[in-house]
Amino acid sequence: MAKIHKTAIVNESCDIHDSVEIGPFCVIGPNVSLGENCILNSHVVIKGPSKFGSGNKFFPFCIVGEDTPDLKFKGENTTLEVGQNNTFREFSKVHRGTKAGISSTKIGNNNLIMPGVMIAHDCILGNNNVLVDNTALAGHVTLKDNITLGGYTLVHQFCQLGSFSFSGMGSHITMDIPAFIRVAGNPTKPAGLNSIALERNAFTKNEILNLKKAYKIFYRDSLRVEDAIQKINNECNLDEHIELFIESIKSSSRGILR
Repeated sequence: MAKIHKTAIVNESCDIHDSVEIGPFCVIGPNVSLGENCILNSHVVIKGPSKFGSGNKFFPFCIVGEDTPDLKFKGENTTLEVGQNNTFREFSKVHRGTKAGISSTKIGNNNLIMPGVMIAHDCILGNNNVLVDNTALAGHVTLKDNITLGGYTLVHQFCQLGSFSFSGMGSHITMDIPAFIRVAGNPTKPAGLNSIALERNAFTKNEILNLKKAYKIFYRDSLRVEDAIQKINNECNLDEHIELFIESIKSSSRGILR
């Protein structure tokens, strides 16, 4: 039987695994599913419909699965879907989706959501991302995998950030960021390849040099996007990382930050 503190309020419609721990003064609304070994410390609010996999941790005063404040939202049935081993730190906020979007907000596995972070409606997060304190994602934002967003980063609606990208503290991201790229400053601009993250993730020296070559072609050769991609195809070793870099450019809908 789940370990639920006597001061916690848990709706009878919830599906809670026997290994879950719910601390003092937590409030769990209707239609919430908590998987194996989820831990809610104290003063956590979770609303549904929301579904969480195993090993998620919730710290005091985070609010997860709340209705979106989007004025188009009229109380329709929308969801939050969360994978495994995510951490929601103090005062972080996650909103469910809207019918005007994909009707769901989706978070993958092993993400660290630090204090004060806001994840708005219809966002999609992949795996192994770190959102540092007071980062805010507007609606319909997509983060791929292994991304770090520095504190106070703001991301505009419908932006897409590619895997292994990075933003410096206080970045204002209004266009799409390709995979492997660092951005920083105000106004925010490209700041090179995210080499440190690649080294930490066991990319080889040759793989990093190959991506640096692609970066220089795309950002420094003053070519149109189509021509830059063609030159990368011609002059770089077309391994899986270059293919990911190119795909993150081709899939852009808001235009690439250059």
